[in-house]
Amino acid sequence: MNGTVVILGAGVSQGIGGALARKFAAEGHHVVVTGRTLEKVESVADEIKTAGHSAEAMQVDVTQEKDQDALFEHVAKLGPLSAVLFNAGNNAVIPFAELTSETYEQFWRIGSYGAFLTAKRAIPLLEEQGEGSLFFTGASASLRGRPNFAHFAAMKAGLRMLAQALARDYGPKGVHVVHAIIDGVVNSERTRSRYGEYMDSLGENGVLSPDAVADSYWHIHNQPKSAWTHEIEMRPFSEKW
Repeated sequence: MNGTVVILGAGVSQGIGGALARKFAAEGHHVVVTGRTLEKVESVADEIKTAGHSAEAMQVDVTQEKDQDALFEHVAKLGPLSAVLFNAGNNAVIPFAELTSETYEQFWRIGSYGAFLTAKRAIPLLEEQGEGSLFFTGASASLRGRPNFAHFAAMKAGLRMLAQALARDYGPKGVHVVHAIIDGVVNSERTRSRYGEYMDSLGENGVLSPDAVADSYWHIHNQPKSAWTHEIEMRPFSEKW
């Protein structure tokens, strides 16, 4: 079905969220791009509309129930809901000795609690339809914890367990719940600004292409019910794992 696709944590154009928005819009969906900074997601929506596709932007903090309510009340009026793509989250190197309770909670609230609030609103719409996809963007930290990343691992592991529980619960009801493990450095504006020299040292195809990631999301979204993927790992060919 062609319907609305919602991207939470759309971020900037040259990132996974922006790539997802462009891909699903190019395939004929109306996309609603959301993020905490309205100017950023408006830029993504404007780029899509300039290309001749359908998009709109909304300012949404995934940790705020009022923002989530406003988003899904609006989405429910647009017709069929084809997919909800939860891509919110961030990362930072923080030694455990320097990790504060406030920072730990902040990471959890965005990447895990925000996903819960999203699912609480998306699942009823998708279940009523008996079809549609719910994607969660994970990381290698979804599977293991490493020094200086306790906050990130706790957030992503919680996200993975939420996705797995929902897949087992609502898959038989026609809702395709997917957890995507992104393992490696993403070639985005944010990472380029922070780690450009390191990324250059990885060589061609040594970093994850957001557009290639979006292609994989699109493929999984269109899988027949007889052969669904719940979890996928994506990494550059040279990534050590």
